[in-house]
Amino acid sequence: MPRMSAEERRESVVRAATAEFARGGFHGTSTEAIARRVGVSQPYLFRLFPGKKAIFLAAAERCVEDTIRTFEEAAEGLRGEEALHAMANAYTKVIAERPERLMMQMQMYVAVAAAEQEGDREFGESVRAGWMRLWETVRQALGADVNETTVFLAYGMLINCLVAMGFPPGHRVWEGLYPSARLKGRLEK
Repeated sequence: MPRMSAEERRESVVRAATAEFARGGFHGTSTEAIARRVGVSQPYLFRLFPGKKAIFLAAAERCVEDTIRTFEEAAEGLRGEEALHAMANAYTKVIAERPERLMMQMQMYVAVAAAEQEGDREFGESVRAGWMRLWETVRQALGADVNETTVFLAYGMLINCLVAMGFPPGHRVWEGLYPSARLKGRLEK
């Protein structure tokens, strides 16, 4: 079996870190757990990334970029309400099928709040920059309508919270969402 390049190893670390941080958060995840999941030593891990914070930020960046790509692909060739429903449907499908993406997002927000309380603004600056790229992607797909963008992202955050809390598909809390944003049937096994 051929050896992986450093870039392939970095990619493996980002995937492993996403899964580990999604489960345990920044403070509850050890670099040892990430290294073990990838199958490398901690010293090798730190040859690829300067520290745990860099690994977390790389995983956070990937999470945001994956969400942007989900929206871009769903909205391709569409505008306005058609784009809105396509993006909502694609997003709810992704978080139902890949819950680590949702949990990584939630952990990003917690990490920002905790870091900023400790006086570290780097987490927040990075995550906010990603959020603004996401916001712009949605805004463009919705015809540059700021109000629709806000409503769409607000629904998205509500969906994130409902899924993270484990509200099952078909529960009455989903009734107020537009049909393409509902998880009805998506999480059923």
